[in-house]
Amino acid sequence: MKPIVGCEFYLVEDRHKKVFTREDRDQRFHQLLLAKNAQGYKNLSKLCSLGYIDGFYSKYPRIDKELVLKYHEGLIATTCCLGASVPRIILRKGEAAGEAEFKWWLDLFGEDYYIELQRHGIPEQDKVNAVLVQWAAKYNVPIIASNDSHYVDQADSNAHDILLCINTGEKQSTPKADDGDEEGSKGKRFAFYNDEFFFKTTAQMNAVFSDLPEALDNTNLIVDKIEPLKLKKDILLPNFQIPDGFADQDAYLQHLTYQGAVRRYIKDDGAGIDSLDPKIKERIDFELFTIRTMGFSGYFLITQDFINHGRDIGVLIGPGRGSAAGSVVAYCTGITNIDPIKYDLLFERFLNPDRKSMPDIDTDFDDEGRQKVIDYVVEKYGRNQVAQIVTYGGMAAKSSIRDVSRVMDLPLQEADRLAKLVPERPGIELGRVLRAPLEGEGSLKAKENLGADEIANVKQLREILESGELTADVLREAEKVEGSVRGVGIHAAGIIIAPSDLTEIIPVCVSKESQLYITQYDGKVIEDAGVIKMDFLGLKTLTIIRDALRMIDANHGIQIDIDGIPLDDAKTYGLYQRAETNGTFQFESVGMQKYLRELKADKFGDLIAMNALYRPGPLEYIPSFIKRKHGLEKISYDLPEMEELLKETYGITVYQEQVMLLSQKLAGFSKGDADVLRKAMGKKDRATLDKMKGKFLEGTSANGLEAKVCAKVWTDWEAFAQYAFNKSHSTCYAFVAYQTAWLKANYAAEFMASVLTHNQGNIDKVTFFMEECRRMGIKVLGPDVNESQFHFSVNKAGQIRFGLGAVKGVGEGAVETIVQEREKGRTVHHSVRPYAPSEPARRQPQGHGEFRIRWRLRFTQSATRHLLPQRGGGQADLHGNIGPLRSAAPGR
Repeated sequence: MKPIVGCEFYLVEDRHKKVFTREDRDQRFHQLLLAKNAQGYKNLSKLCSLGYIDGFYSKYPRIDKELVLKYHEGLIATTCCLGASVPRIILRKGEAAGEAEFKWWLDLFGEDYYIELQRHGIPEQDKVNAVLVQWAAKYNVPIIASNDSHYVDQADSNAHDILLCINTGEKQSTPKADDGDEEGSKGKRFAFYNDEFFFKTTAQMNAVFSDLPEALDNTNLIVDKIEPLKLKKDILLPNFQIPDGFADQDAYLQHLTYQGAVRRYIKDDGAGIDSLDPKIKERIDFELFTIRTMGFSGYFLITQDFINHGRDIGVLIGPGRGSAAGSVVAYCTGITNIDPIKYDLLFERFLNPDRKSMPDIDTDFDDEGRQKVIDYVVEKYGRNQVAQIVTYGGMAAKSSIRDVSRVMDLPLQEADRLAKLVPERPGIELGRVLRAPLEGEGSLKAKENLGADEIANVKQLREILESGELTADVLREAEKVEGSVRGVGIHAAGIIIAPSDLTEIIPVCVSKESQLYITQYDGKVIEDAGVIKMDFLGLKTLTIIRDALRMIDANHGIQIDIDGIPLDDAKTYGLYQRAETNGTFQFESVGMQKYLRELKADKFGDLIAMNALYRPGPLEYIPSFIKRKHGLEKISYDLPEMEELLKETYGITVYQEQVMLLSQKLAGFSKGDADVLRKAMGKKDRATLDKMKGKFLEGTSANGLEAKVCAKVWTDWEAFAQYAFNKSHSTCYAFVAYQTAWLKANYAAEFMASVLTHNQGNIDKVTFFMEECRRMGIKVLGPDVNESQFHFSVNKAGQIRFGLGAVKGVGEGAVETIVQEREKGRTVHHSVRPYAPSEPARRQPQGHGEFRIRWRLRFTQSATRHLLPQRGGGQADLHGNIGPLRSAAPGR
């Protein structure tokens, strides 16, 4: 098979025109263009992109003839379907006007223009086809036969019609429009003419075009013209400018790494790289050699550039995440902030010559700072080279039932009943619910782990399916449309950076949700298009830390380097030992707190291990881990050679890195082989595991190790290594967790105020964390217009003052005005006179900002302390009582 890449465009007279009336509507024609070669694909991508960038109107990307003239090279065009310009003009304006349109396309595309005939049993189509056949002979233009295929089987016609209704918000009971208008007409809906728009077989097409067999043969004329496209490309990095004096990017990366190594490890500005510990120097040079050999120096330079820029402008950036923390080069250049040598993290878990794909460095930023760093990347490389990644949301089991029910006029109550019978399982498929075996191998009970009650619901659904009622029809059609694209979104973190103008590499689109371009390819394929993908992740915990540090600086005059805090702080470990971890990162669940009380962690390594163990699978090893730590269970090793690498986890294999290092030590595996083993165990790749088992046993035998014991080691690895965790990631996130615990242990009020601020949109969490403050002995005072900020804050007495932003109906602008008045030395109750509740706010004097204050105070008077006297002279006083906050501003 030879794939043909093409696109059916919306063609308009003027793509820039965006204002229309009922009389002057947006007239859109369909136009098919196929990529003949690489240049054609490039132009196809350009046209797809410009249809959005220049021509987007309503929900339609639109191009015009100006763009077709400019970007037609390498493309093949046809007269297309009944909705195209030539057929529509024939029907609406006559053959003469249609022929003029036909000649415009023929003159432009010449031998790459074809007359396309479709036969769907539509009278207007038959009329157009008769004219086109005449022109084929007159102008010697080949005829090709096609069928407009929108679904695979003819029986899917109704499901397709339902999808159209879902897309247009219509019901099937609405009469169909007979003019093919995609937007429908008054009182009617858009629908296809009949059920002939399916993927027809060769025999069916031969029957339809029995009088024009050459039309079917001529499709090969196009196939023969198509040059195979190599769409999967090696990644090309954007150009990173290096300073003068360096031969290339490799030399510059080495310079930055050596410079960082001296700063990180020697802490002596006058020292040189030769002063470094030889083992560290050897590790650095090995990594640099690997990076240089694999051609990834530019990737590291690009990444360190925007991360270090983020730090320079005050963005709080995580210490790293994933396997990238195993790179000393990443550590020395500032990409990560965890010393991989100190924690025995492996570079080959991140990158090795046997792993040909691009490195994957994902980075956490505080929520506000993330956008600042993205803005820097856009400014540095250009808006045309940076984009976010599209996501395509499919219809899940429950949503397909609800959508189909609405279209088919099933009452809402019945629709809810059907949807609720589908088990609550992520990714569960309606097809399996209705047809998979209930028990046995591959059954719903075995694969989806359904319980008795869920199985009973499934049986009920299957009874409904056989009922012959409307509910049965809904289930059958919902099964067909399940998985169809319901809508598009934007990847939460993914950013791509291209080496040149994106529109010449991949098609992009625009969205109201982003100022950046959005790729039209999703994340599964985007990297195959030759652009690098990076994840810029917003981590709320970093925002909490950032705001806590700001409050500490404001209240105590202390600027804390949160990445430099001591990892042996007794108060922090005391907090962990008491399991007082509410509000901290990663360690706040009830189950984790239970184990923390038993563990009595007293070193950072314990936190790394617990972060890795507390997850399905390895969770069962936690009791043994704790007992071994406290001497209640003997620490044993299958082989004495294993003690060095398993000592830190009390003889239990916890990390992937331990398996990798042990395979090298016991069996002489190369670093690349060790990573292949790690990956095979994680994916339960039986073929690779069987192959590597023999290699492992051969290697251990050559090293003189007992075969029976080594076979047991391998069996244990197979059982546990599929659950073993990436130590690099666990170390990074354990460090972020420790930072939050350190702040809570040493600056509790500021930390908890920040936690409250960043949960203030959730009343249940605010209540929970206020209770935690009370347990800690920290007073949380009610909102006060003379002391509160918009967010929760800490006053001079070390008490948390409720943030006005947590009061319903209070906007940030009003609070800013109040704060500005306070900064002028004026308290609000001194500057605003009382008023009657019925007095319109607009009648109040508006001098000196008093109107806005008075207006805000008026609708927060039931929730603040320093307020205008109410009738009867009383004042509202919360003092931490959260109850009234939900009704602080009724109706405003």
